Amino acid sequence: MKNRYYLLIALGVIIVLIIWLSGGTGQSEDVSVKVTVERGDFAIDVTTTGELEARSSEKIYGPAGVRDFRIWNLKIEDIIPDGTVVDSGQYIARLDRSELGNRIKDEQNELEKLESQFIKTKLDTSMTLRAARDELINLEFALEEKRIKLDQSVFEPPATIRQYEIDLDKGQRAYEQAKKNYLLKKQKAEADMQEVSASLNQSKRKYDQMMQLMGQFTITAPKAGMVIYKRNWDGSKMGIGATVGAWDPVVAELPDLTKMISKTYVNEIDISKVKVGQPVEVGVDAFPEKEFTGEVIEVANIGEQMKNSNAKVFEVKVIVNEFDSILRPAMTTKNIITTDVIEDVLFLPLEAVHSNDSMTVVYRSNNTRQQILTGKSNENEIIVLEGLKEGDEVLLSVPEDTEKYKLKTL
Repeated sequence: MKNRYYLLIALGVIIVLIIWLSGGTGQSEDVSVKVTVERGDFAIDVTTTGELEARSSEKIYGPAGVRDFRIWNLKIEDIIPDGTVVDSGQYIARLDRSELGNRIKDEQNELEKLESQFIKTKLDTSMTLRAARDELINLEFALEEKRIKLDQSVFEPPATIRQYEIDLDKGQRAYEQAKKNYLLKKQKAEADMQEVSASLNQSKRKYDQMMQLMGQFTITAPKAGMVIYKRNWDGSKMGIGATVGAWDPVVAELPDLTKMISKTYVNEIDISKVKVGQPVEVGVDAFPEKEFTGEVIEVANIGEQMKNSNAKVFEVKVIVNEFDSILRPAMTTKNIITTDVIEDVLFLPLEAVHSNDSMTVVYRSNNTRQQILTGKSNENEIIVLEGLKEGDEVLLSVPEDTEKYKLKTL
């Protein structure tokens, strides 16, 4: 038992000695990373994050003509998942029919009312014209009787004959007037029937259009492709519950995946550097091993406010030159826009350049603090115009004993 105790003490002493030896003397050695001034072509880039979308797409529209029935908004009741591949004629979505259904019920009631009015007007005109025709027949018979009486009054006194003549003239005038009245009544009856018939036919057409429109509330694919949800003005996707406007009744889109663009936003500080035609390196976050090339095809003239930020950004569109079946809309992209290339210049990392008292210096490996004149810079490096030459070594960071480094001016 005692031997075990001494063994443990010996092991503890050995461990303490190992820790002390590994700690050294407590003096730290100043080891600084050195970099070399390089010469070559200097690229100035603007790096942004964007999103893939198809350059062109076929829109999938909802029912056309709903504005004719005072329907201004259509709610998406059901829609297949975003990114679903469909064949031509396959089901895409269903819109809420409730508002149109109410319009159909109202029109159906109006149609029944007009049908009843049509039948009533038809019966009224028939009865009116029948009465007028009966009156004409009776007047014609009465006129014939008066003519017979006049013919038989040859041997009657002149006064009696004259009375028969007057009665005959009155009967003739009554008959002629009745004929004219009948023609007027007939024309009025025809006009009334045309009016009621026109209203009835208009209501029937409207009802038939509504019933035909009802079938368009089930949306199908116009051709084969991948269904992509339409986006609202704020960038949100229009899925179930979203509202489709009657002025632009687009429910979804079928993008052409053979031509893709990367839509990105550049801050207002860098936007002056970005021009149409500049080359772009495009990467996709989902496939970091893939690299694509592109070109700036559109730069917005007016900036917009970023959500939840005071920063202003400008929309920039980059066309992707290559086609790859892995590329899908809404994939996140990294865009390196080359805004300028300066040929045959000296440059070194930004971390190696230090500014103090309106003087820009670098710390050289020969214990000197060299003043330099710098030019343009990119995200990682800066151009050296004066003070250094190709191959010179400088320290990447500020050394601890800066007082030992002698200042050397231009």
